[in-house]
Amino acid sequence: MTKETYLHDKHVALGAKMVDFAGWHMPVQYKTSIIEEHNTVRNAVGLFDVSHMGEVFVSGKDALKFLNSVVPQDISKLTYEKAVYCQLPNKNGGLIDDLIIYKLGITEYLIICNASRLDEDLNWLVRNKRGLDVKIDNQSHNFSLLAVQGPKAAELMRKMGLNTNQESFTIKTGEVAGVKVLASRTGYTGEDGYEILVENEFSEYLWDKILEDGAEFGIKPIGLGARDTLRLEAALHLYGNDLDETTTPIEAGLSWSIPKDKKEDYNGKNVIMEQLANGGTKKLIALKMLDKSIARHEYEVYFNGEKVGHITSGAPSPTLGANIALAYVKNLKEICTDSIVQVMIREKLHDALVVKKPFVTKRNKVKGE
Repeated sequence: MTKETYLHDKHVALGAKMVDFAGWHMPVQYKTSIIEEHNTVRNAVGLFDVSHMGEVFVSGKDALKFLNSVVPQDISKLTYEKAVYCQLPNKNGGLIDDLIIYKLGITEYLIICNASRLDEDLNWLVRNKRGLDVKIDNQSHNFSLLAVQGPKAAELMRKMGLNTNQESFTIKTGEVAGVKVLASRTGYTGEDGYEILVENEFSEYLWDKILEDGAEFGIKPIGLGARDTLRLEAALHLYGNDLDETTTPIEAGLSWSIPKDKKEDYNGKNVIMEQLANGGTKKLIALKMLDKSIARHEYEVYFNGEKVGHITSGAPSPTLGANIALAYVKNLKEICTDSIVQVMIREKLHDALVVKKPFVTKRNKVKGE
C-alpha cells in the first residue's frame, strides 16, 4: 500500500500532480512547471515536503562506538549540534544508503536516511549492535520534514521567528511561527536553506504558515521534479540511481568524505581504504550533452567505440539551458575533464563533454549570520 505524508491533502488541494515515489504518494509538480519551480528555488525560496525521509534516533552509552563501527566517517570528531554527511557501507564497501548524522547530545544522535532504504538501514543497524548499549529508535512516523530552500530562505525563517545564526550543517532547537522544531541548515538543492523537523500534529499549520509568510519572498511549493533537477545541477547523488550496494564511496566520487586516519574498523573498510589509495574499477563523471538530446538513466556510454559505462541520472538543466547527466564509466585516465564520450540514444551515438562537478556553483555553505 502506498503511504501518504501528513501533508498529502495539502498537496492535492494545491493542484499537485501526484506520483508514487519510494512507496509514497508524493507531488511531482504543482500547477506551475518544473522549470518555474526550479527557478523559484534558485532565485528566491521554495517549500518542499520531504516527510518521506526516515528519522532514526540513536542513543545510549555506546552510541558513539556503535556509529563509528558502521560508517567510514569519524563520528568522534562530530561536535554538539553539528552534522556530517555519511555513507552506510556493507561488508564489501558497497553502499546500503547515504545519510546525514546530527549530534543532539553527549550520547544522542539523529540519522536522516532515504525513504526507499529505511527498512534496509534499520535492519543493518540492528544487526550491527552486537551487544552494545545503544538504542535505535525509528521515529519516522511521528515527524514531518519540511525543506525551505533558496537564497531568501534565511530571511524568511528569520521573519518567522527562527534564530538563523547557525552555520551550514548544524542543527538547533528553535521555533518557527511559534511551533517548536529542530532546524538544520542543510538541504538537497545546492542552495542555502533549512530542513525543519516538526511533530506531525503541527505540520499542516506550519506548511500553510510558511507559504503565507513567504508570499512576499516569492515562495512556491516545490515538487519532486524540480527537486531532482536542482540536486542534479549540484551533482548530489540519488540513491538507486547514482548509489547502490555495488558501488563504493570512492567510485561515487565521495573520497573527500572518507578520513584516512580513522582507527576504528567498520564494514568494508579494507575495500574502501584500498580504493582510496588506488582507485576503484569505475568512476562517476559529469556530462554535458553537445546537442539537444537527453541522456536518461541506464543509457549506455561509449568511448573510442567501446562501451565503458552507463548514465545514472540525466535531465535538462534549467539553469544552464543544456542537457546534463551523471554516469559511471570504467576508471580510465583517458576519460577526464574536457574529453568527449558518446551516449547511445535510440540506437544513435550522441557526443557529450566530460565536465567538472558540480554543474552549477553551490551556495549552501554559509557562516552564522
